Amino acid sequence: MRILNRIFLFLLASIIFTSETFGQVAKAPDRKSGEGPFNRLIIRGVTIINGNVAPPIGPMDVIVEGNKITSIKRAGYLNLPLDPDRGPEIREGDRVIEAEGMYLLPGFVDMHGHIGGTAQGADAEYVFKLWLAHGITTVRDPSAGNGLAWVLDQKDKSARNEITAPRIFAYTSFGQDLTDIPLKYASSNTKDKKGIALPEKLAGPITNAEEARAWVRANAARGADGIKFFGASPEVMDAALRENRKLGLGSACHHSQLNVGWWNVLNSARAGLTSMEHWYGLPEALFEDKTVQNYPPDYNYNNEQDRFGQAGRLWKQAAKPGSEKWNQVMDELLALDFTIDPTFNIYEASRDLMRARRAEWHETYTLPSLWEFYQPSMKSHGSYWHFWGTEEEVAWKENYKIWMKFINEYKNKGGRVTTGSDSGFIFQLYGFAYIRELELLREAGFHPLEVIRSATLYGAQALGVDDKIGTIEIGKLADMIIIEVNPLENLKVLYGTGAIKLTKDNKVVRVGGVKFTIKDGIVYDAKRLLEDVKAMVDKKKNELNYVIYQPGMKDK
Repeated sequence: MRILNRIFLFLLASIIFTSETFGQVAKAPDRKSGEGPFNRLIIRGVTIINGNVAPPIGPMDVIVEGNKITSIKRAGYLNLPLDPDRGPEIREGDRVIEAEGMYLLPGFVDMHGHIGGTAQGADAEYVFKLWLAHGITTVRDPSAGNGLAWVLDQKDKSARNEITAPRIFAYTSFGQDLTDIPLKYASSNTKDKKGIALPEKLAGPITNAEEARAWVRANAARGADGIKFFGASPEVMDAALRENRKLGLGSACHHSQLNVGWWNVLNSARAGLTSMEHWYGLPEALFEDKTVQNYPPDYNYNNEQDRFGQAGRLWKQAAKPGSEKWNQVMDELLALDFTIDPTFNIYEASRDLMRARRAEWHETYTLPSLWEFYQPSMKSHGSYWHFWGTEEEVAWKENYKIWMKFINEYKNKGGRVTTGSDSGFIFQLYGFAYIRELELLREAGFHPLEVIRSATLYGAQALGVDDKIGTIEIGKLADMIIIEVNPLENLKVLYGTGAIKLTKDNKVVRVGGVKFTIKDGIVYDAKRLLEDVKAMVDKKKNELNYVIYQPGMKDK
């Protein structure tokens, strides 16, 4: 009976995963975009906004050789013309970007980026180009929804710059089927101290600690960078997390309501979880007068309006800000060097549905199939607008206030908060939603420099690659963003659609949008990438004679 109960709970937890499992979308074609890498790429006279919360500094000359930063030097004096004698000598074959008056940032890290989905009709090229067009040079794919072998193939091709794509970190979903995926590394992960092969668990259900450890070893041996959990029995979660940590892999967890009652974020962090997604599991760790949220009697988890409607009332049931319990939980997570990846943007439609569905980029950059996926539905995950109204939005607005207060305070006390988008659901579009996440961190109380740190250095630290990316430093990889308008003054200039500005002669113009995204020393024209995406969307619309409509208005 105990095993049957565990199998049942695993299958319930898998509902979450399968709702976000996409099958395999089309892979990215061979790279035709971007220039370089160059013997030397010289970025002349730029102002640097670094990921380490240092104030902006400029004008500076930054030199990249191949794919690494080799020089950062002062290029002159502020508000004076650049001294041509101070700049580096230009050699044949050098690529020079005259960037005086522009801004240089480290490439952004999206810690929660699903690579498209068959249900959404979003293939890899569409997603990758939207990400790169918004300065996202590194992505952690949680759940590897297209299959681990598929993601590893795209990861390797991106690393060799054979496709137009960010750097990819592949996190499988715990218990995911690993059958027929060849061993990527011949390592001690697959053998004991005597050299005898260890038994492998290649697919769920995982019902005990031994099976959990075996699956984790098999996952590591096949080249995954980490695991995304949704929850399981305490025995299974503890064994899997400890084994994964021992092997040096990363981990993330969406603490689903199906398992959070016996395993919340504190349990996970103590066992070795390196980051949590969203906020599930955190209010539950803060309960003082209960052990389960106030579910109404007619609640059904498979009714997503029930699920998300009640989720929006959860933070008010937790310990009050500043209380002993609040501080106790926060202090323990800080002591464990725990990373929180809040993904504020993915739930924003819950507090303002009209804002999310009327975002100006949908008409130009959202595929018809993706727009259809967003519509109210009993089938599409995240399309929970069965009868979403004022009461739900007000509850979610109050939810955000408390949630943001915890996250901001966690940051102020030295905690690592990263940026993730979870795009492809709930009216959140790849790339655009990531910039909205930056704005929401600002709303939570982050200084704009702290926002940039979360988007760059902290993401690199969470992935264990801050020696390679995350800041603009000599010796690091050339993953960078160039933009013509100061994003610290207005984060909206990072959107592909730019920001609205009224000129002195009373004309309305658009300013901003990333100018160049540099990944591994290759210079991508960000606006050209957006043109490619627009062409994809236009092609689909023409084929289908399709016009974007608002819910319930298609046949009006």
